[in-house]
Amino acid sequence: MQQRLHVIYHVHSEARTIEARARAIAVEQSVEMPIAAIEDGLVRSQIVGEVEAIREQTVGLFEVRIGLAQETVGQDPGQLLNMLFGNSSLQPDVVLHDVDLPPELIKFFAGPRQGIDGLRRRVGAYSRALTCSALKPQGLSPQGLAELASRFALGGLDYIKDDHGLADQVYSPFKSRLEAVVEALARNRLQHGRSVRYVPSLSGDLDSMRDQVAIATAVGLDTVMVAPMIAGLSNFHRLVRENPDLAFLAHPGMAGAARIAPALLLGKLFRILGADAVVFPNYGGRFGYTLDTCRLLARRAREEQGGLQPALPVPAGGMTTARVPEMLDFY
Repeated sequence: MQQRLHVIYHVHSEARTIEARARAIAVEQSVEMPIAAIEDGLVRSQIVGEVEAIREQTVGLFEVRIGLAQETVGQDPGQLLNMLFGNSSLQPDVVLHDVDLPPELIKFFAGPRQGIDGLRRRVGAYSRALTCSALKPQGLSPQGLAELASRFALGGLDYIKDDHGLADQVYSPFKSRLEAVVEALARNRLQHGRSVRYVPSLSGDLDSMRDQVAIATAVGLDTVMVAPMIAGLSNFHRLVRENPDLAFLAHPGMAGAARIAPALLLGKLFRILGADAVVFPNYGGRFGYTLDTCRLLARRAREEQGGLQPALPVPAGGMTTARVPEMLDFY
């Protein structure tokens, strides 16, 4: 029996036109041409997308479920996103809401290599929330960022990560920044006995990120951060497959550029492709995520999904220490 991706779209439409709209999406996301012009019977019966269900949610908003052939994806994360939403992302009335992937595809992508347990083991914290903060602002020298990292370590943080805007800039080259921060944290460890994990942010093309991984692992780092939507989903997944001993934090940069439900993109797809932790905007911060969105995203990161390890939800975006009790209760 042919395996299919079962994709859920939210579509704004009048009731009288929703069936035609759903069929158009199914065609657009599969063969992208008039069905009448397709002469091959196998293509018509197995490759053309199939409208499986239409359900009205509210007046003018419909849930449309479409089946797409797994064969159109292969084993490429970029092609997966292309088949799920490539052309339809250009349609202002369509949101990619969710997808059920075939078990063999989930097994191939394999999900987190370290997961929540691995991130806890790295810092020896098994029964409390983990803590993390970012080195910023942009423009500081490597030494300036290293001094800030040392202060963070003294404050008791578990993970200290680069701000996602830090790359390989002239004022803070990747290698110089990494060496300065690692040296500062090593001094802190000697003086105070706490082991803090530094998480450098990878950037550039795939070869550049591979070089940065080599620099990081050469000095003993075991956790890095990538923005999958900026680096590219296929590049992100390749890095995960090439470095099974590393832990990967997935940053949400550019994840809001298309109409894809955050719980699907950050909570489910980033995890399936290997994110051990998924950073996302917490409700009530600098971004507009709702309580329901955050709750569902955190659940998607941790729930049973084809035997994958759970990923750690990392609410962020201008959180203050005053909100810690509230966030502990909520999550």
